[in-house]
Amino acid sequence: MFSQLSIFYGLSFLIAVLAFAFAAYLYLWVKKQRTTNAKIIEVSALIKAGANTFMKREYKILAVFAAVAAVLIFLFLPSPIWTGSALDNLAMALSYLAGTILSAIAGKIGIMVATLANSRAAEGAQHGIKPAFLIGFRGGAVMGLLVVGCSLFGVAAVLMIVGDSSILLGFSFGASSLALFAKAGGGIFTKTADVSADLTGKVELGIPEDDPRNPAVIADNVGDNVGDVAGMGADLFDSNVAAMTSALVIAQSLSGGIYDNVSMVFCYAILGLLASVIGIATARIGRHGNPTRALNSSTYVTTAVFLVLTALATLICRGFSWRIWGASAVGLLVGVIIGITTDYFTDDTKPIVHKVARASGTGPAFTILSGMSYGFISALPAMAGIAVSALVAYQLCAPMGDGYAIFGISMAAVGMLSIVGMIISNDAYGPIVDNARGLAEMGGLGEETIRTADELDSAGNTVKAVTKGFSIGAAGLTVISLLGAFMSEANVALEAAGKPLITGFDIMSPTVFFGVLIGAAIPAVFSAMLILGVDKNAQRMVAEIHRQFNSIKGLREGVKGVKPEYDKCIDIATSGSLRELIPAGLMTIIATVIVGFIGGPLAIGGFLLGNIVSGLLLALLMSNAGGLWDNSKKYIEAGAEGGKGSPAHKAAVIGDTVGDPFKDTAGPSINTQITVVSLVSSLLASVFVAFSFFG
Repeated sequence: MFSQLSIFYGLSFLIAVLAFAFAAYLYLWVKKQRTTNAKIIEVSALIKAGANTFMKREYKILAVFAAVAAVLIFLFLPSPIWTGSALDNLAMALSYLAGTILSAIAGKIGIMVATLANSRAAEGAQHGIKPAFLIGFRGGAVMGLLVVGCSLFGVAAVLMIVGDSSILLGFSFGASSLALFAKAGGGIFTKTADVSADLTGKVELGIPEDDPRNPAVIADNVGDNVGDVAGMGADLFDSNVAAMTSALVIAQSLSGGIYDNVSMVFCYAILGLLASVIGIATARIGRHGNPTRALNSSTYVTTAVFLVLTALATLICRGFSWRIWGASAVGLLVGVIIGITTDYFTDDTKPIVHKVARASGTGPAFTILSGMSYGFISALPAMAGIAVSALVAYQLCAPMGDGYAIFGISMAAVGMLSIVGMIISNDAYGPIVDNARGLAEMGGLGEETIRTADELDSAGNTVKAVTKGFSIGAAGLTVISLLGAFMSEANVALEAAGKPLITGFDIMSPTVFFGVLIGAAIPAVFSAMLILGVDKNAQRMVAEIHRQFNSIKGLREGVKGVKPEYDKCIDIATSGSLRELIPAGLMTIIATVIVGFIGGPLAIGGFLLGNIVSGLLLALLMSNAGGLWDNSKKYIEAGAEGGKGSPAHKAAVIGDTVGDPFKDTAGPSINTQITVVSLVSSLLASVFVAFSFFG
């Protein structure tokens, strides 16, 4: 009932403010930790300055894009301004801008906290794994709480003000478009620097990973922040908003004036954020504990708390259905299973990593072949999990009536992303401890401290692979439900035009099959454009590193007082990534529009189907293969297969440089690309109905 919905609006704002307050407490706690090493303070300041410079230049470009997009939305959506309501168009444009602004704010604050926490985690590692782990995790948790708090607050505010869930598609498109460009730009930056630093440092010169003589080392640390903190934060903000939006669009279409389903979406989102707060607050590690186990345990605690709280809410609240709770629970449990299977393929204590490390002993070709093969295999459990959760959610909710089957799938996506606050906390922990490891080496904190930081970093790589699997899985379910939202929007336009309604997409139809083939090709082209961006920029940076080693006297020998020109490498990564970030994203949007104008809604349905299946497969392959190669390298560096400097190590470094743009540029950007084309399709559904050659 409406009064129940009003209560959940109020609770949404209350719990979001609670998350903000807890994030502020954690930020102040991290800030209070001591940092005294002069070299670490100096390098940390360089990293912070580089990250802020990149973000400022990136956001200027994205502000221009957002302004142009907002004007176009105002003129044409939800219908051309000269045929519809100017107020509706204004609401859509403002909703779009709100999505971009909140996503940008979350990324900016995440950078601020990560660049504060890295130096403190490095010095904390001198006192053991426990203090360093807590600093890294709590620094990441600030990002997690802010992202989910902003998404819940924004969605609730937009729907409460306008009352029309279709306007939320604009909010979600704002979040998705910024996430697409932020993830692509940040990913190109970070992997340009990482690949260049590894190839010139470890392979050519045989110097340590974070040796301060390497001109690319600061750019590499800057990249960890702009790619893995700001980029991934925007990505998961987008995924969470898209999951809630698709569920709310379908829930409102089912409401018939009764808002129980809408209330249920907000209730589960609120309880997911509350469960994440509890999980973050209870995260602990022993003095000699295992950081991977501690991070995973926090995820399991959060999962259990969410299931219990939502079961109680379903029991107590009027109009809540146990079938929908079951769909949500299935989504969450499958998300955890995807995480566990990803962990098996990427954790350096598991046999797959050991097999790839062993293969590296016979040369880089075998590193690549084995890593790609296991990457392909690793996609099956996650794809099967997404398929099973969609099937179970559909069958559970289908008996409730027309439209409820797709609503069940959308609630499975909400369930899978319900603990996204914890997922982002784990993910942002990774780049913080990665930076801490570099700072420990550059600050001369000793081998024991570096070993501790390496252990934390290895856990970060494993958990990052798990969180990427989780977010890709959630994106899969979300876009299936967004396909339902597209059908709903298209049918409204078809009914108004007096045309037959869409009941499904028959792949034997040449129009649908045309869309399937084009849609399946887009993720591959999108990935290629991003990886080529890394390739071109890395070649420029390698040339600059060679120039500095050849022209700066005493740099190669490490003469005291001789410093590389770090800013030159930072500038190459910045200018190159900003040049490459727009074309790939625009290509996907333009391709969607062209297919819609050629084949109409049926072709777009096929396009989305092909894009979803192909995109999920490529995203899982690249994320998992990249994590596998990275941890194989770290496993060898810990002493296996001949250790550092051995032929196996050099081969593993080459595997890691291939995996870098896979796991941190293209792979995690694909799920954002899928969401963007799904939202563009829904927003332009009425246009495709009115104007198409074969529709």
